[in-house]
Amino acid sequence: MHNPFFKNMLIYRFSRDFNIDIDSLDKKLELFRFSPCGSQDMAKSGWFSPLVQYSDVLYHAVNNQLLLVIRREEKIIPKQTIADEINKKFSTLEQEQGRRLKKTEKDSIRDEVLHSLLPRAFTKNSLVRIWINTAAGFIVVDTSSIKRAEDSLALLRKTLGSLPVVPLTMENPIELTLTEWVRSEAAPSGFSIGDEAVLKAILEDGGTGQFKKQDLACDEILTHIEAGKVVTQISMEWQQRISFTLSCDGILKRVKFADQLISQNDDIDREDVVQRFDADIMLMTGELSNLISDLTAALGGEAKR
Repeated sequence: MHNPFFKNMLIYRFSRDFNIDIDSLDKKLELFRFSPCGSQDMAKSGWFSPLVQYSDVLYHAVNNQLLLVIRREEKIIPKQTIADEINKKFSTLEQEQGRRLKKTEKDSIRDEVLHSLLPRAFTKNSLVRIWINTAAGFIVVDTSSIKRAEDSLALLRKTLGSLPVVPLTMENPIELTLTEWVRSEAAPSGFSIGDEAVLKAILEDGGTGQFKKQDLACDEILTHIEAGKVVTQISMEWQQRISFTLSCDGILKRVKFADQLISQNDDIDREDVVQRFDADIMLMTGELSNLISDLTAALGGEAKR
């Protein structure tokens, strides 16, 4: 059973009212259920049970919150292995035929080599979790990769037929707000600034400064800001309950729940997997919903749509 607490947050906002019909959801998800790679598949993705071996149901709904999981399996073939096999084939054929191979022939050989290696390749599995809060009007994807989030939402859109979402964006540029927090040494109410930050020059060739385990109110950082750099990433803590790193594209990374928060559900018998999972999901979604609301306000509010 995997830990249900999200480690990253890429947040999307519904662009219009949107309801998900729970009664028909399972059938729609079933059409795109995960199945492992076949011998000639490079990668495959599909829906996977949030409760893993404890349930076959491809979604988990609790307290009007919906949790989905995408499982992806991909073949791992080292690039050097492919290159060595291809070059060996090229060399053998050119010697046998006494001529240089044409581009079309080389392309065909590349395909043949890849197909011959696929059945013997190792596989790598990964999970991406999606939390849907239709009442509050947002979706959160547990990844720090925009591409992986977009790919995940593309599968959800294909599954549901439509998915009117846009990235959550702020009225003011996030990097300017972060810079002002550091410059003024004034974190917004309920938040504290950590000891890690990334500063970048507004001009492309102006350089980047990375700071770890450092007082962000120090003269060195203030000098960088005075010289025209802006804060593009910063570590923070909310209400002494959740710590995270916020970047200027709105992504929350390294999300970590305080031990005393996670231990709130320790009184539930761990043998009762479903009850504990429900309690953890309710705890997580409640806390993260409040964090999203407070952080949005602290950053100056959402951009008008």
